[in-house]
Amino acid sequence: MTHHQPAARPAEPIRQFIIKAHSRCNLACTYCYLYAAQDQGWRHRPRAVAPRVAERTAHRIAEHAATHRLRDVAVVLHGGEPLLAGADRLAADVERLRRTVPARVHASVQTNATLLTPDRVARLRDARIRVGVSLDGGRPAHNAARVDHAGRPGWPAAAAGLRLLAATAPEAYAGVLCVVDLRHDPVEVYDSLLAFAPPAIDLLLPHGNWTTPPPGLPAPAADPAPYGRWLTAVFDRWWRADRRETRVRLFEECVALLLGVPAATERLGLQPFTAAVVETDGSIEQVDSLKSAYEGAAATGMDVFRNSFDDVLAHPGVAARQAGLAALGAACRACPLVTVCGGGHYAHRYLAGSGFRNRSVYCADLAFLIRHIGSRLTSAAGVGGHPPREAVR
Repeated sequence: MTHHQPAARPAEPIRQFIIKAHSRCNLACTYCYLYAAQDQGWRHRPRAVAPRVAERTAHRIAEHAATHRLRDVAVVLHGGEPLLAGADRLAADVERLRRTVPARVHASVQTNATLLTPDRVARLRDARIRVGVSLDGGRPAHNAARVDHAGRPGWPAAAAGLRLLAATAPEAYAGVLCVVDLRHDPVEVYDSLLAFAPPAIDLLLPHGNWTTPPPGLPAPAADPAPYGRWLTAVFDRWWRADRRETRVRLFEECVALLLGVPAATERLGLQPFTAAVVETDGSIEQVDSLKSAYEGAAATGMDVFRNSFDDVLAHPGVAARQAGLAALGAACRACPLVTVCGGGHYAHRYLAGSGFRNRSVYCADLAFLIRHIGSRLTSAAGVGGHPPREAVR
C-alpha cells in the first residue's frame, strides 16, 4: 500500500526526533497498537540501542539542524518502555545529543511510570529530561488493561511512580497521556487524573481506521459521535473551572485553530507534520501510529547509516503528512471545518485498497467536538466573556 503523493511543496525540516531507547515493554497492555496489532516488526529489532547507532543518530540530527539552521529540536525517548534501558543510559544519550547538535535540545521521555524510583527520577531531572506518563485514568479500574506479561496489574507501580514524580521533581513532570475509553465516565476520568497534579493532559483517540475500526465504531444512529460526546463532557468540565487546573492540549489546539491561531499538532489543523522515528537498529521510520494501519506502514527503507533526514523528507509518506489540504480527499477539502480538523489524524484515515486519502474514522466525533467548542467560544464572546487565557498559547 503506497501513500498518496500530493502536489509538491517546500518540505518543512524535521523538528521532533522520536528515539526508540528500548524496543520492548515490561507491560503487555491488551489494546496496545504497537505490540498487539497489525505490525510486528518490533520482534526483529534489537532490544536496546547499540553505541554506534546512538552516535550516528546524534550526528544525523546535528546535520539536519545545521542544514536547516534550527534553533531548537525536540527529542522524545520512547519505546517500548524506555526506562528498561536505564535512566543513566538515557541521560548519557541526551548529553551526547546536546554536545553534538548545534541547537537547543529539548528532551523528554514517555514512560508507563512503573519503573520510576527516587534515583531514576533524580537522574532524569538532573539531566533536564522531562517525563511524560501514559495512564488510562486515575483509578485502578481505568487501568485494568495495563497488565504485565504475567497478567498482573501495572496500576500500583504506575500510581506510585507518578506520585513520586509529582512530589519530588515537579519541574521534570511533563504531564499525563490518556487514551479515551468509552467504558469509563469522562468527567470521572478527568477528575481522577487531576489527583496526580499533571501540568498537562493529552487525551488521545484510540488508534483505528476504516478497515480496523476502534471500539464503539461504527457508531449507532442513536449516538453517531460517541467519542465526540465523551470529549465534550471533559471540555465543559475543563472550560467551566474557576481556575486553571491543568492544560488539556487537544482543547487548547482546537480553541487556537478556531480563533485562527496556527497550532502544530498531529491531530488537528493543516500544519505540516515534522516528526521522525529512529528505531533501535537505526532504521528511520514514520511515527508508530501508522503501524495500526498495516504491516510496514511506517517503514521508509532508510536508516541513519545510509540516509540523512533530508532524504526522509522526500519519502512519499512524509511528503503526504506535510501536504496539508492537498493530501485530503474532496469531501474533506469541501468541509467548512477543514482548517480546524485538518482531516484528523493521518493514521485514522486508512482504508485497505484506497490508502489514507479518506475522511477520518472519527469524522463525526471531531465535527461534534469542534462545533461544541466553537459554540462555547461564540457564547463567551456574545456575553462579553473570553476563553481562559491558558486556552490559547
